[in-house]
Amino acid sequence: MIPVYEPLLDGNEQNYVQDCLATGWVSSLGKYVNRFEDNFAAYCGVQHGVSVSSGTTALHLSLVALGIGPGDEVIIPAFTLIVSANVVIQTGARPVLVDVDERTWCMDVNQVEAAITPRTRAIMAVHVYGHPCEMDALVELAERHGLFLIEDGAEAHGAEVRGRRVGSFGIANCFSFYGNKIITTGEGGMVLTDDDALAERLRLLRSQAFQEPRFVHEYMGFNYRLTNVQAAIGCAQLEQLDSRIEAKRSIAQTYLDLIAGDLRIQVPYEAPWAKNVYWMFGIVLDESFGADRQQVMRQLRENGVETRSFFCPMHWQPVFQTGNDPRFPDCSGSFPVSERLWLNGLYLPSGPSLTESDVSEIVEKLMDCAH
Repeated sequence: MIPVYEPLLDGNEQNYVQDCLATGWVSSLGKYVNRFEDNFAAYCGVQHGVSVSSGTTALHLSLVALGIGPGDEVIIPAFTLIVSANVVIQTGARPVLVDVDERTWCMDVNQVEAAITPRTRAIMAVHVYGHPCEMDALVELAERHGLFLIEDGAEAHGAEVRGRRVGSFGIANCFSFYGNKIITTGEGGMVLTDDDALAERLRLLRSQAFQEPRFVHEYMGFNYRLTNVQAAIGCAQLEQLDSRIEAKRSIAQTYLDLIAGDLRIQVPYEAPWAKNVYWMFGIVLDESFGADRQQVMRQLRENGVETRSFFCPMHWQPVFQTGNDPRFPDCSGSFPVSERLWLNGLYLPSGPSLTESDVSEIVEKLMDCAH
């Protein structure tokens, strides 16, 4: 079976982890935490890095640290992982949905402005499958309306907008280092910011809001810390990030060489202003392909190729269809691009160790699914 994703741990991971074990610094204290935070922040061109236990906690902590709560609204794309909606709801605020661009699959900037109300406090820009959002337009929009701009870069380490890396545009820029991300710590995440006061508050709240005197608390905090062992793996992974991105773009180009031009299949787009890091190589099947998404996924699995479906849009999530919770998003709207992507989209194996031969085999088996 060719897996949909498989991490590479072929650098200094073992050496750095053994150093943690030898010195006894295995929890949230230790030199690798600070090194990982500083190096990743520098890579993205940002002053502060605050490591946390996951990409989800990075988003939630950012919202809480920015003071977002009951009565507030946060604009998110309808086409995203449910995490985007959940973290907003968990603060007591309400996510407001907008559709996505039919080519980049990222939030449609034109729809964002139309969704702004007096209750809007923030825009959450999700960089989807490795392609960045149109951040310059979102920055201008957020500044004009006095809104916080939060980046979700979980799927886009190293992606760029006009030569500037994602993670450097918002007031809080969140990343995941889950096992299937371009670089991984197993679990883990980070918030990047240039705001000194926000960085200080993020560090306070991620660690139970401990202050002096210890065990006397002014604020409610969280246990969202990253361990030194995880950070050690992250440091080793970060040393390989540029080569990982190069490998991902090379794999994507092989796919594109074999598929692009087939009008039955929509392939990932790279806008002229963007650098797509192709975290996952997604495709959208046209009706003319002759087999639907589920049939293709089933046949590929039977032939040794693992795949995943695209995200189910937020307005079709069963959990948000039940009850009258005022925090839940309004699911009555129409989001045709998000719906089409869910119904017809899947991503193919995209691990950084795939060879040209692997990709050729995958594409050949994909084409065998057509009727």
